[in-house]
Amino acid sequence: MKWYIVKLVYQVLSSEGKPTSQFDEQLRMINADDELHAFQKARLLGHREQDSILNGLNKPVLWKFIDVTEVHVLGGLKDGTEITSHISEEANAAAFKKSIYLRAAHLLENCMMQTIHNN
Repeated sequence: MKWYIVKLVYQVLSSEGKPTSQFDEQLRMINADDELHAFQKARLLGHREQDSILNGLNKPVLWKFIDVTEVHVLGGLKDGTEITSHISEEANAAAFKKSIYLRAAHLLENCMMQTIHNN
């Protein structure tokens, strides 16, 4: 058996009639004999974990499973091993980099606060 990282894609549907569609891309760990079995297990997991909740306005929100879009075998794990990567093209590189710096700063702050609260 080998470990795989798979990407499950869900469409988030709500009755609020938003002008844009929302999609939730989730990376999951799957233990399987080979890539085909990892793909099949991921599909079953995706269908099984479709969910519906009520939002703050007491309106239903549905996570509708679309499909599995990626399967990656995890080889020998060591510190710094690349798990996955994604290359995107951005119209505004400066704005994109600024959003990355802001997210990283926010993450660092949250990690520091967690460390303080845990000690």
